[in-house]
Amino acid sequence: MSDFSLKASVRHDLGKGASRRLRRANQQVPAVVYGGEKGAQSIAVEKTAFYKAIEDESFFSSVITLLIEGKEEQVVVRDLQRHPYKPLLTHADFLRVDATHEITMNVPLHVVGEDACVGIKDQDGELHVLANEVAINCLPKDLPDYLEIDISNVEVGTTLHLSDLALPAGVTSVDLSHGEDHDNAVLSVTKMKVRTSDEDEDGESDSEDEADNSAE
Repeated sequence: MSDFSLKASVRHDLGKGASRRLRRANQQVPAVVYGGEKGAQSIAVEKTAFYKAIEDESFFSSVITLLIEGKEEQVVVRDLQRHPYKPLLTHADFLRVDATHEITMNVPLHVVGEDACVGIKDQDGELHVLANEVAINCLPKDLPDYLEIDISNVEVGTTLHLSDLALPAGVTSVDLSHGEDHDNAVLSVTKMKVRTSDEDEDGESDSEDEADNSAE
Protein backbone atom coordinates (compact mmCIF):
# COMPACT_ATOMS: atom_id res chain seq x y z
CA MET A 1 0.00 0.00 0.00
CA SER A 2 1.33 3.41 -0.97
CA ASP A 3 2.10 6.01 1.68
CA PHE A 4 0.45 9.39 1.11
CA SER A 5 0.47 12.29 3.53
CA LEU A 6 -1.20 15.69 3.07
CA LYS A 7 -1.08 18.77 5.25
CA ALA A 8 -4.30 20.64 5.99
CA SER A 9 -5.68 23.38 8.18
CA VAL A 10 -9.10 23.86 9.78
CA ARG A 11 -11.43 26.19 7.88
CA HIS A 12 -13.33 28.60 10.11
CA ASP A 13 -14.49 30.91 7.32
CA LEU A 14 -17.18 28.80 5.64
CA GLY A 15 -19.64 29.18 2.79
CA LYS A 16 -19.40 29.46 -1.00
CA GLY A 17 -17.80 32.88 -0.84
CA ALA A 18 -15.09 31.64 1.51
CA SER A 19 -14.40 28.65 -0.75
CA ARG A 20 -14.07 30.93 -3.77
CA ARG A 21 -11.63 33.17 -1.91
CA LEU A 22 -9.62 30.14 -0.89
CA ARG A 23 -9.41 28.90 -4.48
CA ARG A 24 -8.47 32.35 -5.79
CA ALA A 25 -5.59 32.47 -3.29
CA ASN A 26 -4.41 29.34 -5.16
CA GLN A 27 -2.59 27.84 -2.16
CA GLN A 28 -5.14 25.36 -0.75
CA VAL A 29 -8.08 23.20 -1.83
CA PRO A 30 -11.30 23.36 0.23
CA ALA A 31 -12.32 19.97 1.59
CA VAL A 32 -14.30 18.17 4.26
CA VAL A 33 -13.39 15.14 6.39
CA TYR A 34 -16.20 13.10 7.93
CA GLY A 35 -17.14 9.69 9.30
CA GLY A 36 -16.20 7.68 12.36
CA GLU A 37 -17.13 8.93 15.80
CA LYS A 38 -16.32 12.57 15.02
CA GLY A 39 -18.41 15.16 13.27
CA ALA A 40 -17.70 16.56 9.82
CA GLN A 41 -14.84 19.05 9.73
CA SER A 42 -14.16 21.65 7.03
CA ILE A 43 -10.51 21.82 6.10
CA ALA A 44 -8.17 23.29 3.49
CA VAL A 45 -5.55 20.99 1.96
CA GLU A 46 -2.14 22.19 0.77
CA LYS A 47 -2.57 22.45 -2.99
CA THR A 48 0.88 21.59 -4.40
CA ALA A 49 1.20 18.25 -2.59
CA PHE A 50 -2.46 17.40 -3.27
CA TYR A 51 -2.14 17.97 -7.02
CA LYS A 52 1.02 15.88 -7.13
CA ALA A 53 -0.67 13.05 -5.20
CA ILE A 54 -3.66 12.76 -7.55
CA GLU A 55 -1.30 12.12 -10.47
CA ASP A 56 -0.67 8.71 -8.91
CA GLU A 57 -3.44 6.20 -9.64
CA SER A 58 -2.87 4.44 -6.31
CA PHE A 59 -3.78 7.62 -4.39
CA PHE A 60 -7.46 6.85 -4.97
CA SER A 61 -7.21 3.38 -3.46
CA SER A 62 -4.93 4.16 -0.52
CA VAL A 63 -5.30 5.12 3.11
CA ILE A 64 -4.07 8.72 3.35
CA THR A 65 -2.67 10.47 6.39
CA LEU A 66 -4.16 13.94 6.78
CA LEU A 67 -2.08 16.17 9.05
CA ILE A 68 -4.66 18.68 10.23
CA GLU A 69 -2.77 21.31 12.18
CA GLY A 70 -0.45 18.64 13.51
CA LYS A 71 -3.10 16.01 14.32
CA GLU A 72 -3.24 12.87 12.17
CA GLU A 73 -6.42 11.50 10.59
CA GLN A 74 -6.45 8.29 8.55
CA VAL A 75 -8.76 8.79 5.57
CA VAL A 76 -9.65 7.65 2.06
CA VAL A 77 -10.85 9.81 -0.83
CA ARG A 78 -14.60 9.62 -1.30
CA ASP A 79 -15.12 12.35 -3.88
CA LEU A 80 -13.22 14.97 -5.86
CA GLN A 81 -15.04 17.85 -7.50
CA ARG A 82 -13.32 19.40 -10.51
CA HIS A 83 -13.78 22.59 -12.48
CA PRO A 84 -15.92 21.88 -15.59
CA TYR A 85 -13.24 22.95 -18.06
CA LYS A 86 -10.12 24.03 -16.15
CA PRO A 87 -7.62 21.52 -14.67
CA LEU A 88 -8.57 22.54 -11.14
CA LEU A 89 -9.88 20.78 -8.04
CA THR A 90 -12.74 22.71 -6.49
CA HIS A 91 -13.49 20.50 -3.46
CA ALA A 92 -12.57 17.15 -1.90
CA ASP A 93 -14.37 14.75 0.45
CA PHE A 94 -12.36 12.50 2.76
CA LEU A 95 -13.79 9.63 4.82
CA ARG A 96 -12.17 8.69 8.13
CA VAL A 97 -11.19 5.04 8.46
CA ASP A 98 -10.75 2.86 11.53
CA ALA A 99 -7.98 0.26 11.56
CA THR A 100 -10.36 -2.29 13.13
CA HIS A 101 -13.23 -1.87 10.64
CA GLU A 102 -13.41 -3.03 7.03
CA ILE A 103 -13.82 -0.47 4.27
CA THR A 104 -15.29 -0.79 0.79
CA MET A 105 -13.19 0.64 -2.03
CA ASN A 106 -12.91 0.47 -5.81
CA VAL A 107 -9.36 -0.45 -6.82
CA PRO A 108 -7.88 -0.43 -10.34
CA LEU A 109 -7.58 -3.69 -12.28
CA HIS A 110 -4.27 -4.04 -14.17
CA VAL A 111 -3.99 -6.53 -17.03
CA VAL A 112 -0.48 -7.97 -17.50
CA GLY A 113 0.98 -10.48 -19.95
CA GLU A 114 -0.76 -9.06 -23.02
CA ASP A 115 2.45 -9.22 -25.11
CA ALA A 116 2.82 -12.92 -24.30
CA CYS A 117 -0.87 -13.83 -24.44
CA VAL A 118 -1.37 -17.05 -26.42
CA GLY A 119 -4.75 -15.95 -27.73
CA ILE A 120 -3.39 -12.65 -29.03
CA LYS A 121 0.13 -13.63 -30.11
CA ASP A 122 -0.56 -17.04 -31.67
CA GLN A 123 -4.30 -17.18 -32.35
CA ASP A 124 -5.03 -13.73 -33.84
CA GLY A 125 -7.24 -12.73 -30.95
CA GLU A 126 -7.94 -9.32 -29.45
CA LEU A 127 -8.37 -8.25 -25.85
CA HIS A 128 -11.59 -6.71 -24.54
CA VAL A 129 -11.29 -5.22 -21.05
CA LEU A 130 -14.76 -5.20 -19.46
CA ALA A 131 -13.86 -3.78 -16.03
CA ASN A 132 -11.22 -1.19 -15.17
CA GLU A 133 -11.75 -1.44 -11.40
CA VAL A 134 -13.08 -3.88 -8.81
CA ALA A 135 -15.06 -3.22 -5.63
CA ILE A 136 -13.44 -4.86 -2.59
CA ASN A 137 -13.84 -5.13 1.18
CA CYS A 138 -10.85 -5.24 3.53
CA LEU A 139 -9.26 -3.74 6.60
CA PRO A 140 -7.32 -0.52 5.89
CA LYS A 141 -3.99 -2.31 6.42
CA ASP A 142 -4.84 -4.83 3.67
CA LEU A 143 -5.95 -2.30 1.06
CA PRO A 144 -4.05 -2.97 -2.21
CA ASP A 145 -3.08 -0.18 -4.62
CA TYR A 146 -4.49 -2.31 -7.46
CA LEU A 147 -5.39 -5.86 -8.47
CA GLU A 148 -3.54 -7.69 -11.23
CA ILE A 149 -4.62 -10.37 -13.67
CA ASP A 150 -2.13 -12.23 -15.91
CA ILE A 151 -3.42 -13.24 -19.35
CA SER A 152 -0.22 -14.86 -20.67
CA ASN A 153 -1.87 -18.29 -21.01
CA VAL A 154 -5.34 -17.11 -22.03
CA GLU A 155 -6.58 -18.51 -25.35
CA VAL A 156 -9.05 -17.15 -27.89
CA GLY A 157 -12.66 -17.63 -26.80
CA THR A 158 -11.84 -17.25 -23.09
CA THR A 159 -13.70 -14.94 -20.72
CA LEU A 160 -12.30 -14.29 -17.25
CA HIS A 161 -14.54 -13.37 -14.33
CA LEU A 162 -14.17 -11.89 -10.86
CA SER A 163 -13.72 -15.41 -9.49
CA ASP A 164 -10.57 -15.74 -11.63
CA LEU A 165 -8.85 -12.90 -9.79
CA ALA A 166 -6.22 -13.82 -7.20
CA LEU A 167 -7.17 -11.54 -4.30
CA PRO A 168 -4.58 -10.71 -1.62
CA ALA A 169 -5.03 -12.09 1.88
CA GLY A 170 -7.76 -10.27 3.79
CA VAL A 171 -9.41 -8.91 0.64
CA THR A 172 -12.84 -10.01 -0.63
CA SER A 173 -14.90 -9.08 -3.68
CA VAL A 174 -18.02 -7.05 -2.92
CA ASP A 175 -19.89 -8.51 -5.90
CA LEU A 176 -18.97 -12.13 -5.18
CA SER A 177 -20.16 -11.71 -1.60
CA HIS A 178 -23.67 -11.42 -3.08
CA GLY A 179 -23.47 -14.85 -4.74
CA GLU A 180 -22.39 -16.61 -7.94
CA ASP A 181 -24.91 -14.64 -10.00
CA HIS A 182 -22.67 -11.60 -9.45
CA ASP A 183 -19.53 -13.23 -10.83
CA ASN A 184 -19.16 -10.55 -13.49
CA ALA A 185 -16.85 -10.82 -16.49
CA VAL A 186 -13.73 -8.65 -16.32
CA LEU A 187 -12.12 -9.38 -19.71
CA SER A 188 -12.30 -11.61 -22.77
CA VAL A 189 -10.06 -12.58 -25.67
CA THR A 190 -11.99 -13.06 -28.90
CA LYS A 191 -11.14 -13.83 -32.52
CA MET A 192 -10.23 -10.64 -34.33
CA LYS A 193 -12.79 -9.66 -36.94
CA VAL A 194 -11.16 -8.95 -40.30
CA ARG A 195 -13.09 -8.02 -43.42
CA THR A 196 -11.90 -9.92 -46.49
CA SER A 197 -11.44 -8.33 -49.90
CA ASP A 198 -14.39 -10.38 -51.21
CA GLU A 199 -16.62 -8.92 -48.49
CA ASP A 200 -15.44 -5.43 -49.40
CA GLU A 201 -16.18 -6.05 -53.08
CA ASP A 202 -19.60 -7.50 -52.25
CA GLY A 203 -20.35 -4.43 -50.20
CA GLU A 204 -19.35 -2.15 -53.06
CA SER A 205 -21.31 -4.22 -55.57
CA ASP A 206 -24.44 -4.13 -53.35
CA SER A 207 -24.11 -0.37 -53.04
CA GLU A 208 -23.77 0.01 -56.80
CA ASP A 209 -26.85 -2.17 -57.42
CA GLU A 210 -28.86 -0.11 -54.95
CA ALA A 211 -27.74 3.09 -56.68
CA ASP A 212 -28.69 1.72 -60.10
CA ASN A 213 -32.13 0.59 -58.86
CA SER A 214 -32.68 3.96 -57.30
CA ALA A 215 -31.80 5.72 -60.55
CA GLU A 216 -34.33 3.58 -62.43
